[in-house]
Amino acid sequence: MSKFQTDLIDEAGQGGGGSSETGYAAKHTPSPASEAPLNTDKLDEVRKLFTAHLENKGLRKTGERYAILEEIYARSGHFDVDELYAGMKERGLQVSRATVYNTLDLLVEQGLVSKHQFGRNLAQYEKSYGYRQHDHVICTECHKVVEFCDPRIHGIQTMVGDLLNFHILHHSLNLYGICGDCRAQAAARNSHA
Repeated sequence: MSKFQTDLIDEAGQGGGGSSETGYAAKHTPSPASEAPLNTDKLDEVRKLFTAHLENKGLRKTGERYAILEEIYARSGHFDVDELYAGMKERGLQVSRATVYNTLDLLVEQGLVSKHQFGRNLAQYEKSYGYRQHDHVICTECHKVVEFCDPRIHGIQTMVGDLLNFHILHHSLNLYGICGDCRAQAAARNSHA
């Protein structure tokens, strides 16, 4: 691992034992291993915020909506609607696909979940409340998503906001390329040709 990679991991707060699904080494690999330890204090805060949002919009506070919220906050990394729906079905939770879509829209609107389009038609989501701003590198071959955090980006954001007289609320930075695994596979294919 290069010093640059180590610095990115340390800045993201993932140095020293972060899970393989978080920090610099994060990748979109749907599986039961995508489960994260559930932070019950954070989940309680998120539930309260979601409840207030539902009440403000005059919407019902259903068990299905809260089950979806909990399922999302029990995950690590990125997921799509089908992965979320399948994960809930595997756990024996009864929820319709329409409820999953509608609840995700409410959670994105509230800022509790972030929605990304990583160059494919398939939207990816991730929990966002109380998590540090981070950016993404996306492989255009296998669609692996790697998260990274670099404080210099925040400095650039602040400088641009000051120069252009903007109060910057957030940013999104996605870098696209071909990951090392895909480059190695291509090299192996080319050497056999």
